[in-house]
Amino acid sequence: MNKKIIATVGACALCLGLGVAGTLAWLTDKTESVTNTFTTSNVDITLTETTGSNYQMIPGFTITKDPKVTVNEGSEDCWLFVKVEESSNFDTFMTYTIADGWTALDGAQGVYYRSVMKNDTTKSFSVLEGNTVSVKNVKSADMNGLNDNNKPTLTFTAYATQYYSTNNTPMTAQDAWTAVNTGA
Repeated sequence: MNKKIIATVGACALCLGLGVAGTLAWLTDKTESVTNTFTTSNVDITLTETTGSNYQMIPGFTITKDPKVTVNEGSEDCWLFVKVEESSNFDTFMTYTIADGWTALDGAQGVYYRSVMKNDTTKSFSVLEGNTVSVKNVKSADMNGLNDNNKPTLTFTAYATQYYSTNNTPMTAQDAWTAVNTGA
């Protein structure tokens, strides 16, 4: 009889448990998915000059020459460089001054730099002070010795690389120039 009572009580408990479980509702929730898309970033620059590329030297004259480097919209914070290369005889005939805001890079002949942040309002920079070069007071005899193979030349090339090496750690200008030259 004891076994019947235990079996009956167990069966009643089981029925009661099934009845209660069948009427319970579980609280649940689900969020909308969040998809992360990673796009590329860039540093985009242009070098322009509106005054041409061939100039007539007249002793004592100033020549308008306006090379300008622009960091284009959408570019990341960057180090901006300009390399100015003179022919071996340039200093004999011509002179110029680099525009304000450019700093000569130690150990790199003719290389100048500046930092440009994506939120800066000014992103175009003249390379030459006053956008000019000047012809020295040279003698006609010196100029008569020039031919197509030895005319003075002045060449500009612009470069840029990202400003930060990691999250909030800026590169030095020297490290940035190394990165530009090694393609790192």
